[in-house]
Amino acid sequence: MKWLIMLAVIAIDQMSKWWVITYLKEIGTIRIIEGVFHLHYLENRGAAFGIFQNQRLFFLVVNTLITCVIIWYLIKHPLINKGLMWALSLIVGGAIGNIIDRALYGYVIDYFDFLIWPVFNVADSAIVIGQVLLIFFIFKSGKIDLTGESS
Repeated sequence: MKWLIMLAVIAIDQMSKWWVITYLKEIGTIRIIEGVFHLHYLENRGAAFGIFQNQRLFFLVVNTLITCVIIWYLIKHPLINKGLMWALSLIVGGAIGNIIDRALYGYVIDYFDFLIWPVFNVADSAIVIGQVLLIFFIFKSGKIDLTGESS
């Protein structure tokens, strides 16, 4: 299941970015709800909120290492709690989606623009949802079970 979650996130992310490159890049912006939500083509050469601009190699190396550690953890602990499995799988799927962008283009393609928040994409959404689930899991369990095995 964890591999399916990761693959689904990567596929949806990359298909949406293909659409954005193919159709939105030339247009620039499509106003979905005026003043609230737009689809806006953006080449993000930094991290969240555009910080650390033009650090492509750093992001590729760090994101790849973190992703590999999480994948190793998921392989090492096949009986992992479902909530933790979902959280980590979403994070990995999103990270790989953005790693693909950085490797292919040198930047991450962002396009969801709520105007009061930095522009983001499907991969970013998966990472954030995964992080929220991870925090929820940690607070709910009251501890971090490093063995990962649970019922």
